Amino acid sequence: MAETEDETIPFNRDFPLQPGVVDEARPGVRRVLCDNPSPFTFTGTVSYIVGRGKVAIIDPGPNNEAHAKALLDAVRGETVTHILVTHTHNDHSPNTARIKAATGAPVYAEGPHRASRPRFESEKHNPESGADRNFRPDIEVKNGDTIEGSGWALEAVATPGHTANHLAFAWPERKISFVGDHVMGWSTSIVAPPDGSMIDYMDSLARLESRPEDLYFSGHGPEIPEGPRFVRFLTRHRRAREASILHRLGKGETDIATMVRAIYIGLDPRLSGAAGYSVLAHLEDLVSRGIVTTDGDPVIGGTYRMAS
Repeated sequence: MAETEDETIPFNRDFPLQPGVVDEARPGVRRVLCDNPSPFTFTGTVSYIVGRGKVAIIDPGPNNEAHAKALLDAVRGETVTHILVTHTHNDHSPNTARIKAATGAPVYAEGPHRASRPRFESEKHNPESGADRNFRPDIEVKNGDTIEGSGWALEAVATPGHTANHLAFAWPERKISFVGDHVMGWSTSIVAPPDGSMIDYMDSLARLESRPEDLYFSGHGPEIPEGPRFVRFLTRHRRAREASILHRLGKGETDIATMVRAIYIGLDPRLSGAAGYSVLAHLEDLVSRGIVTTDGDPVIGGTYRMAS
């Protein structure tokens, strides 16, 4: 799920894959696009098939019967031995039930959906979340766990931030990582409290950057070559966003809507809510570090000022 555009990052929006078409992106890596395009999902959610003969499916996608059929058609004559889920947003995990019912394969994920922090009393439902609260994995995995199949072995890499339960699945032998929505080549990712956490997100970027995998396959859009280099662009972007927030607060106390108008020039109006929650994620971090202050809890409707 995307946040907004920023042309200082070398985005690639060239992704001609059509829904339902099986594309062999690399030997042992097939992908199928779901027909759920939006400002948040780009051309749609990408599901991956790993291996040949006995395979894993990563991120079965939204509640979409046609996409489930396309995935099952893609593996006709093969055995699905594993279903892996990077995180529990509604564009990634709900179709898991259909694939499991058809194949009997066990489901691997970090765990059920949960927020990155307790919800404040003053907070209302976060419309940016889109959480799949019905999801339950058969097998919960944690950072460093290895999931082995026929001819492949994927390592779970904890990457909280976009959601608290976000995982990447690295294939060290191939120097490939399936990074879900934590890193995307077409746009930055939403980090929307309390569902997400900017503190966690930045830590997870550093974790990915330190790893040897250099080809990333994302939940939306094209693959990302030189993944750690791209992560450095994202890290610089987030630090620049923080600097922009501090620059605006240097002019005096203000609210998030005012900051969004000042910082996100030319923003698609459909993304203004997401941008506001991203600013909130930065403000949570800044408040926790004692750089910014607010009256009461740091929430979307609050006003913020530099700490004295």
